[in-house]
Amino acid sequence: MSWTRTTAAAAAGAVALGLLAGCNAGGSSGAADQGGTAPTVRVQAGTQQVTVQPTQYCLDGSGERYAGTPPVVEVPADSTIALTVSDAVAEQGWSVQVFDDQLQERLGDVDVEDGTRVFTGINSSDVVPASFYLVVVEDSDDDTCNGLSGAWPVGFIRAGDTAAPTG
Repeated sequence: MSWTRTTAAAAAGAVALGLLAGCNAGGSSGAADQGGTAPTVRVQAGTQQVTVQPTQYCLDGSGERYAGTPPVVEVPADSTIALTVSDAVAEQGWSVQVFDDQLQERLGDVDVEDGTRVFTGINSSDVVPASFYLVVVEDSDDDTCNGLSGAWPVGFIRAGDTAAPTG
């Protein structure tokens, strides 16, 4: 795992989501093989497990953006966060971007080894703010969807903190 801290300038939440996946070249992870629907990401932390819908995805060669509010999970300090992606996303490759509680400032990036379906290399105490977002971002390597790749944001708040992510 590689953890890189950055001091990116704050941007609007919607713009941040557009840019985080747009930094890839764009491409489909084969959702057509999954019945024509965008895959979900499963997140487990402590005793909680949630399914995260994408906010954007390249589906069958067409870039799609989805409405919805990312889930927020309350986790104990020093808990492993497990992220599980579909086989298609694992084959395409993916990484995790760490954002502040407003989903505006990117705090860092976590590299995930190619082909990994389940990643457990992040701990709830790894991130300095007690409230933060993790965004699973699918890798892309072609020109499909004008640079849009999959993005699945999920908020976290360590137990005992009163300010939930509001992105």
